[in-house]
Amino acid sequence: MSQKPPADREELAISHARSYTAPGVTVYYDRGRCLHFAECVRGLPEVFDARKRTWIQPENAPAEEVAEVVRRCPSGALHYQLEEGPPEQPERPTHVEFVADGPINLRGDLSIDVPGGGRMREVRASLCRCGQTENEPFCDEACSRSS
Repeated sequence: MSQKPPADREELAISHARSYTAPGVTVYYDRGRCLHFAECVRGLPEVFDARKRTWIQPENAPAEEVAEVVRRCPSGALHYQLEEGPPEQPERPTHVEFVADGPINLRGDLSIDVPGGGRMREVRASLCRCGQTENEPFCDEACSRSS
């Protein structure tokens, strides 16, 4: 497990994610943040197939297509880095969406306070609004499990 950055520094969202590399692109997946919106599975089923192990296979599509589908992930569980090309740019202005009986989805240039006094730089996140999450400040659907 990686160490937390000092409180005056921001860590990248991919710091705790598993990586899947193919020519032209690396996809990062943070299982603890996935809320199964399934944008990835619907967008590129040949790359994102939950029935397969390894379930993320970025070599099965062009790098730009993989990046475009990863950007659809509202929770921020998925990220990418292109070998050639710009990093993901934050949405401007910041977009806030309240999901019925669910999280607050944010898209933009985000700096999120995390436990331990640190901050995380992010472009997409699903934040808890029920206060029951065990993955603070991110939603883990705890409220739907306790109903």
